Amino acid sequence: MMIDLVNRLNDQLETSRLDYYNNLKEPLSDKEIEILEEKYQVQIPNDLKELYKWKNGQDQNCYEAFVNNSMFMSLEDVLDSREEFNSMIDDFEIENWWNENWLPIFHNGGGSYICYDLSGIFTGKKGQLIEYWNRDNDRNVISLNLEDFIAQLTIYYSNTKSEDFDEYFAIEKIDNYPIRFIVE
Repeated sequence: MMIDLVNRLNDQLETSRLDYYNNLKEPLSDKEIEILEEKYQVQIPNDLKELYKWKNGQDQNCYEAFVNNSMFMSLEDVLDSREEFNSMIDDFEIENWWNENWLPIFHNGGGSYICYDLSGIFTGKKGQLIEYWNRDNDRNVISLNLEDFIAQLTIYYSNTKSEDFDEYFAIEKIDNYPIRFIVE
């Protein structure tokens, strides 16, 4: 299903946001992903691999939003950022201010992220997407999984004319999401 979704997303972006589409990086191969998994000692889930086998984030000089006012990070940037956050966990006074099982895949440029949750913190549902706000203590689960999130994104594009597109759009209200959590 994820392959079909990214193919649909590809077609929609190529049609409705060509300038942005041209700033997306070339896809990663299975071997390149494997090398990154070994380097960072993490297993990338299959749905996330499919996303990065479609495109490897966006060019660092492109500041347009991919989704929810956030830019699409390259997989190496994801893993490097995760490693950096993980090294600071003991410095955080609040439990789950950051969690070692989060992969920050989209960022807003101001230190906040949409993260892929490898462990299912708060709900027990691995693969959910969580908002990490660097200054606020809410950690909302915004989607059950990456597939649902990308599916909603493709629906957004299919229902939005190019001239009506606003790069600050947000994918919201995904089948009973968001689920709100506060860490204290």
